[in-house]
Amino acid sequence: MSHLDDEAHREEVETLLELYEISDEDLDRIRSAGELLRDRMEDLVGRWYSWLETQPEFEEFLSDEEVLRRAQALQLDYWKSFFAAQVDPEYFETRRHLGETHARIGLPLPTYFAGTTKFLSVIFELLKEEGLDGAVRSATEQAINELVHLDIGVVVETYTTLEKEVIESQSRALMEMSTPVTEIWKGILLLPIVGIIDSKRAQDIMNAALSQITETHARIFILDISGVGVVDTAVANHLVKITKATRLMGCESMISGVSPAIAQTIVELGIDVGTVKTTATMRDALADGFAKVGIQLTEGRRDHGR
Repeated sequence: MSHLDDEAHREEVETLLELYEISDEDLDRIRSAGELLRDRMEDLVGRWYSWLETQPEFEEFLSDEEVLRRAQALQLDYWKSFFAAQVDPEYFETRRHLGETHARIGLPLPTYFAGTTKFLSVIFELLKEEGLDGAVRSATEQAINELVHLDIGVVVETYTTLEKEVIESQSRALMEMSTPVTEIWKGILLLPIVGIIDSKRAQDIMNAALSQITETHARIFILDISGVGVVDTAVANHLVKITKATRLMGCESMISGVSPAIAQTIVELGIDVGTVKTTATMRDALADGFAKVGIQLTEGRRDHGR
Protein backbone atom coordinates (compact mmCIF):
# COMPACT_ATOMS: atom_id res chain seq x y z
CA MET A 1 0.00 0.00 0.00
CA SER A 2 1.40 3.42 -0.95
CA HIS A 3 2.00 6.35 1.38
CA LEU A 4 -0.92 8.18 -0.26
CA ASP A 5 -3.21 5.23 0.41
CA ASP A 6 -2.11 5.15 4.08
CA GLU A 7 -2.79 8.85 4.42
CA ALA A 8 -6.23 8.54 2.79
CA HIS A 9 -7.18 5.70 5.13
CA ARG A 10 -6.01 7.62 8.18
CA GLU A 11 -8.06 10.62 7.08
CA GLU A 12 -11.09 8.32 6.64
CA VAL A 13 -10.66 7.07 10.22
CA GLU A 14 -10.42 10.60 11.59
CA THR A 15 -13.43 11.75 9.56
CA LEU A 16 -15.63 8.91 10.78
CA LEU A 17 -14.59 9.31 14.41
CA GLU A 18 -15.44 13.00 14.18
CA LEU A 19 -18.72 12.27 12.39
CA TYR A 20 -19.85 9.87 15.13
CA GLU A 21 -18.47 12.21 17.84
CA ILE A 22 -16.12 9.59 19.26
CA SER A 23 -13.35 11.14 21.33
CA ASP A 24 -10.13 9.70 22.68
CA GLU A 25 -11.83 9.66 26.10
CA ASP A 26 -14.63 7.53 24.64
CA LEU A 27 -12.11 5.04 23.28
CA ASP A 28 -10.36 4.94 26.66
CA ARG A 29 -13.71 4.17 28.34
CA ILE A 30 -14.33 1.32 25.89
CA ARG A 31 -10.85 -0.11 26.57
CA SER A 32 -11.49 0.08 30.30
CA ALA A 33 -14.77 -1.77 29.81
CA GLY A 34 -12.89 -4.36 27.76
CA GLU A 35 -10.46 -4.90 30.63
CA LEU A 36 -13.38 -5.26 33.00
CA LEU A 37 -15.12 -7.80 30.74
CA ARG A 38 -12.00 -9.57 29.48
CA ASP A 39 -12.81 -12.80 31.30
CA ARG A 40 -16.50 -12.57 30.39
CA MET A 41 -16.28 -12.40 26.59
CA GLU A 42 -17.35 -16.00 26.17
CA ASP A 43 -20.23 -15.30 28.56
CA LEU A 44 -21.20 -12.31 26.38
CA VAL A 45 -21.27 -14.39 23.20
CA GLY A 46 -22.95 -17.32 24.96
CA ARG A 47 -25.81 -15.18 26.28
CA TRP A 48 -26.32 -13.68 22.84
CA TYR A 49 -26.51 -17.10 21.19
CA SER A 50 -28.98 -18.26 23.83
CA TRP A 51 -31.22 -15.45 22.62
CA LEU A 52 -30.49 -16.17 18.95
CA GLU A 53 -31.55 -19.81 19.32
CA THR A 54 -35.10 -18.56 19.97
CA GLN A 55 -35.15 -16.61 16.69
CA PRO A 56 -36.29 -18.08 13.33
CA GLU A 57 -33.04 -16.94 11.68
CA PHE A 58 -31.06 -19.42 13.80
CA GLU A 59 -32.35 -22.46 11.93
CA GLU A 60 -31.93 -20.72 8.57
CA PHE A 61 -28.33 -19.60 8.99
CA LEU A 62 -26.75 -21.53 11.88
CA SER A 63 -28.34 -24.97 12.08
CA ASP A 64 -25.08 -26.59 10.95
CA GLU A 65 -22.83 -27.20 13.98
CA GLU A 66 -19.60 -26.40 12.15
CA VAL A 67 -21.03 -23.13 10.82
CA LEU A 68 -22.27 -22.28 14.30
CA ARG A 69 -18.85 -22.96 15.83
CA ARG A 70 -17.10 -20.72 13.29
CA ALA A 71 -19.71 -17.98 13.76
CA GLN A 72 -19.23 -18.02 17.53
CA ALA A 73 -15.44 -17.83 17.17
CA LEU A 74 -15.79 -14.88 14.78
CA GLN A 75 -18.17 -13.12 17.17
CA LEU A 76 -15.67 -13.57 19.98
CA ASP A 77 -12.89 -12.08 17.82
CA TYR A 78 -15.17 -9.23 16.81
CA TRP A 79 -15.92 -8.12 20.36
CA LYS A 80 -12.32 -8.52 21.49
CA SER A 81 -11.38 -6.20 18.62
CA PHE A 82 -14.20 -3.84 19.54
CA PHE A 83 -13.12 -3.49 23.17
CA ALA A 84 -9.47 -3.08 22.16
CA ALA A 85 -10.78 0.11 20.48
CA GLN A 86 -7.82 0.45 18.13
CA VAL A 87 -9.84 2.26 15.50
CA ASP A 88 -7.54 2.27 12.46
CA PRO A 89 -7.79 1.24 8.78
CA GLU A 90 -7.45 -2.44 9.72
CA TYR A 91 -10.36 -2.07 12.16
CA PHE A 92 -12.57 -0.71 9.37
CA GLU A 93 -11.44 -3.45 7.01
CA THR A 94 -12.77 -6.12 9.39
CA ARG A 95 -16.12 -4.27 9.57
CA ARG A 96 -16.32 -4.07 5.78
CA HIS A 97 -15.59 -7.78 5.57
CA LEU A 98 -18.47 -8.36 7.99
CA GLY A 99 -20.80 -6.35 5.73
CA GLU A 100 -19.70 -8.36 2.70
CA THR A 101 -20.25 -11.64 4.56
CA HIS A 102 -23.76 -10.63 5.62
CA ALA A 103 -24.62 -9.61 2.06
CA ARG A 104 -23.28 -12.84 0.55
CA ILE A 105 -25.16 -15.13 2.92
CA GLY A 106 -28.32 -13.05 2.50
CA LEU A 107 -28.70 -12.02 6.14
CA PRO A 108 -31.44 -9.36 6.24
CA LEU A 109 -30.37 -6.00 7.64
CA PRO A 110 -33.25 -5.92 10.17
CA THR A 111 -31.89 -9.17 11.61
CA TYR A 112 -28.41 -7.64 11.88
CA PHE A 113 -29.85 -4.56 13.62
CA ALA A 114 -31.84 -6.69 16.06
CA GLY A 115 -28.79 -8.81 16.85
CA THR A 116 -26.63 -5.75 17.46
CA THR A 117 -29.26 -4.25 19.77
CA LYS A 118 -29.35 -7.50 21.74
CA PHE A 119 -25.56 -7.53 22.03
CA LEU A 120 -25.69 -4.01 23.48
CA SER A 121 -28.26 -5.02 26.09
CA VAL A 122 -26.13 -8.02 27.10
CA ILE A 123 -23.00 -5.85 27.35
CA PHE A 124 -24.83 -3.33 29.53
CA GLU A 125 -26.11 -6.15 31.75
CA LEU A 126 -22.56 -7.42 32.24
CA LEU A 127 -21.25 -3.94 33.06
CA LYS A 128 -23.97 -3.58 35.67
CA GLU A 129 -23.12 -6.98 37.12
CA GLU A 130 -19.47 -5.89 37.37
CA GLY A 131 -20.62 -3.07 39.65
CA LEU A 132 -19.59 -0.01 37.67
CA ASP A 133 -20.49 3.31 39.30
CA GLY A 134 -23.63 4.86 37.84
CA ALA A 135 -21.97 7.92 36.26
CA VAL A 136 -19.01 5.93 34.94
CA ARG A 137 -21.30 3.23 33.62
CA SER A 138 -23.50 5.80 31.87
CA ALA A 139 -20.50 7.43 30.14
CA THR A 140 -19.11 4.00 29.20
CA GLU A 141 -22.42 2.85 27.74
CA GLN A 142 -22.63 6.07 25.73
CA ALA A 143 -19.13 5.52 24.33
CA ILE A 144 -19.94 1.90 23.44
CA ASN A 145 -23.14 3.03 21.75
CA GLU A 146 -21.24 5.54 19.62
CA LEU A 147 -18.65 3.03 18.41
CA VAL A 148 -21.31 0.38 17.75
CA HIS A 149 -23.20 2.89 15.60
CA LEU A 150 -20.01 3.64 13.68
CA ASP A 151 -19.55 -0.11 13.11
CA ILE A 152 -23.15 -0.38 11.92
CA GLY A 153 -22.61 2.49 9.48
CA VAL A 154 -19.55 0.83 7.92
CA VAL A 155 -21.21 -2.60 7.77
CA VAL A 156 -24.43 -1.27 6.23
CA GLU A 157 -22.59 0.86 3.66
CA THR A 158 -20.55 -2.16 2.56
CA TYR A 159 -23.65 -4.39 2.58
CA THR A 160 -25.69 -2.01 0.41
CA THR A 161 -22.79 -1.39 -1.98
CA LEU A 162 -22.34 -5.12 -2.57
CA GLU A 163 -26.11 -5.63 -2.90
CA LYS A 164 -26.22 -2.82 -5.47
CA GLU A 165 -23.37 -4.41 -7.43
CA VAL A 166 -25.21 -7.75 -7.44
CA ILE A 167 -28.44 -6.11 -8.64
CA GLU A 168 -26.59 -4.18 -11.35
CA SER A 169 -24.85 -7.36 -12.47
CA GLN A 170 -28.18 -9.18 -12.65
CA SER A 171 -29.70 -6.26 -14.53
CA ARG A 172 -26.86 -6.33 -17.05
CA ALA A 173 -27.31 -10.06 -17.54
CA LEU A 174 -31.06 -9.61 -17.96
CA MET A 175 -30.53 -6.75 -20.39
CA GLU A 176 -28.17 -8.87 -22.45
CA MET A 177 -30.78 -11.60 -22.61
CA SER A 178 -33.44 -9.06 -23.56
CA THR A 179 -31.41 -7.68 -26.47
CA PRO A 180 -30.64 -10.80 -28.56
CA VAL A 181 -29.42 -9.52 -31.93
CA THR A 182 -29.74 -12.56 -34.20
CA GLU A 183 -28.40 -13.14 -37.69
CA ILE A 184 -31.46 -14.71 -39.27
CA TRP A 185 -29.83 -14.87 -42.70
CA LYS A 186 -26.42 -14.00 -44.04
CA GLY A 187 -26.29 -10.21 -44.06
CA ILE A 188 -29.57 -9.71 -42.11
CA LEU A 189 -29.82 -9.05 -38.38
CA LEU A 190 -33.04 -9.03 -36.36
CA LEU A 191 -33.76 -7.69 -32.89
CA PRO A 192 -37.32 -7.92 -31.50
CA ILE A 193 -37.82 -5.63 -28.49
CA VAL A 194 -40.34 -6.25 -25.74
CA GLY A 195 -41.07 -3.86 -22.88
CA ILE A 196 -39.78 -0.39 -22.10
CA ILE A 197 -36.94 1.42 -23.84
CA ASP A 198 -35.04 3.83 -21.62
CA SER A 199 -31.68 5.52 -22.15
CA LYS A 200 -29.73 2.64 -20.62
CA ARG A 201 -31.51 -0.01 -22.66
CA ALA A 202 -31.23 2.03 -25.85
CA GLN A 203 -27.47 2.23 -25.32
CA ASP A 204 -27.30 -1.53 -24.73
CA ILE A 205 -29.30 -2.14 -27.91
CA MET A 206 -26.98 0.11 -29.88
CA ASN A 207 -23.87 -1.58 -28.49
CA ALA A 208 -25.26 -5.06 -29.22
CA ALA A 209 -26.30 -4.09 -32.76
CA LEU A 210 -22.99 -2.43 -33.65
CA SER A 211 -21.05 -5.35 -32.22
CA GLN A 212 -23.00 -7.84 -34.32
CA ILE A 213 -22.72 -5.68 -37.44
CA THR A 214 -18.95 -5.63 -37.00
CA GLU A 215 -18.84 -9.37 -36.44
CA THR A 216 -21.20 -10.44 -39.24
CA HIS A 217 -20.70 -7.60 -41.77
CA ALA A 218 -24.48 -7.37 -41.96
CA ARG A 219 -26.09 -5.06 -44.49
CA ILE A 220 -29.58 -5.02 -42.96
CA PHE A 221 -30.65 -4.50 -39.35
CA ILE A 222 -34.33 -4.96 -38.48
CA LEU A 223 -35.54 -3.54 -35.19
CA ASP A 224 -39.01 -4.87 -34.38
CA ILE A 225 -40.93 -2.73 -31.86
CA SER A 226 -44.28 -4.50 -31.97
CA GLY A 227 -43.71 -5.53 -28.33
CA VAL A 228 -42.98 -1.99 -27.14
CA GLY A 229 -45.94 -0.65 -25.23
CA VAL A 230 -45.20 3.09 -25.29
CA VAL A 231 -43.42 5.19 -27.89
CA ASP A 232 -42.92 8.78 -26.80
CA THR A 233 -40.47 11.46 -27.87
CA ALA A 234 -37.61 9.98 -25.87
CA VAL A 235 -38.17 6.45 -27.23
CA ALA A 236 -38.48 7.70 -30.82
CA ASN A 237 -35.26 9.69 -30.47
CA HIS A 238 -33.49 6.61 -29.11
CA LEU A 239 -34.66 4.59 -32.13
CA VAL A 240 -33.49 7.27 -34.56
CA LYS A 241 -30.06 7.37 -32.90
CA ILE A 242 -29.76 3.59 -33.18
CA THR A 243 -30.60 3.63 -36.89
CA LYS A 244 -28.16 6.49 -37.55
CA ALA A 245 -25.37 4.65 -35.74
CA THR A 246 -25.93 1.46 -37.73
CA ARG A 247 -26.00 3.47 -40.95
CA LEU A 248 -22.55 4.83 -40.13
CA MET A 249 -21.42 1.19 -40.00
CA GLY A 250 -22.69 0.67 -43.55
CA CYS A 251 -25.78 -1.20 -42.43
CA GLU A 252 -29.30 -0.09 -43.34
CA SER A 253 -31.82 -0.16 -40.51
CA MET A 254 -35.53 -0.80 -40.63
CA ILE A 255 -38.03 -0.46 -37.82
CA SER A 256 -40.91 -2.90 -38.02
CA GLY A 257 -44.01 -3.33 -35.92
CA VAL A 258 -45.11 0.31 -36.22
CA SER A 259 -48.78 0.07 -35.29
CA PRO A 260 -51.38 2.70 -36.27
CA ALA A 261 -51.38 3.94 -32.68
CA ILE A 262 -47.59 4.35 -32.64
CA ALA A 263 -47.64 6.04 -36.06
CA GLN A 264 -50.32 8.45 -34.85
CA THR A 265 -48.33 9.19 -31.67
CA ILE A 266 -45.20 9.95 -33.66
CA VAL A 267 -47.14 12.34 -35.90
CA GLU A 268 -48.87 14.05 -32.97
CA LEU A 269 -45.59 14.53 -31.15
CA GLY A 270 -44.03 15.99 -34.27
CA ILE A 271 -41.13 13.55 -34.11
CA ASP A 272 -38.84 13.68 -37.14
CA VAL A 273 -37.87 10.12 -38.01
CA GLY A 274 -35.94 11.43 -40.98
CA THR A 275 -34.98 8.76 -43.50
CA VAL A 276 -35.69 5.85 -41.15
CA LYS A 277 -37.38 3.02 -43.03
CA THR A 278 -40.48 1.74 -41.19
CA THR A 279 -42.91 -1.08 -41.83
CA ALA A 280 -46.15 -2.17 -40.19
CA THR A 281 -45.08 -5.80 -39.76
CA MET A 282 -41.91 -7.80 -39.34
CA ARG A 283 -42.91 -9.79 -42.41
CA ASP A 284 -42.79 -6.66 -44.57
CA ALA A 285 -39.40 -5.73 -43.14
CA LEU A 286 -38.04 -9.23 -43.78
CA ALA A 287 -39.31 -9.22 -47.36
CA ASP A 288 -37.68 -5.85 -47.96
CA GLY A 289 -34.47 -6.97 -46.29
CA PHE A 290 -34.21 -10.16 -48.33
CA ALA A 291 -34.79 -8.17 -51.51
CA LYS A 292 -31.99 -5.74 -50.62
CA VAL A 293 -29.49 -8.60 -50.20
CA GLY A 294 -30.60 -10.14 -53.49
CA ILE A 295 -32.79 -12.95 -52.21
CA GLN A 296 -36.14 -13.46 -53.91
CA LEU A 297 -38.85 -15.12 -51.88
CA THR A 298 -41.69 -17.07 -53.44
CA GLU A 299 -44.77 -18.09 -51.53
CA GLY A 300 -45.42 -21.81 -51.70
CA ARG A 301 -48.90 -23.19 -52.21
CA ARG A 302 -50.34 -26.00 -50.24
CA ASP A 303 -52.62 -28.53 -51.82
CA HIS A 304 -55.17 -29.50 -49.18
CA GLY A 305 -56.80 -32.16 -51.36
CA ARG A 306 -60.34 -32.30 -52.42
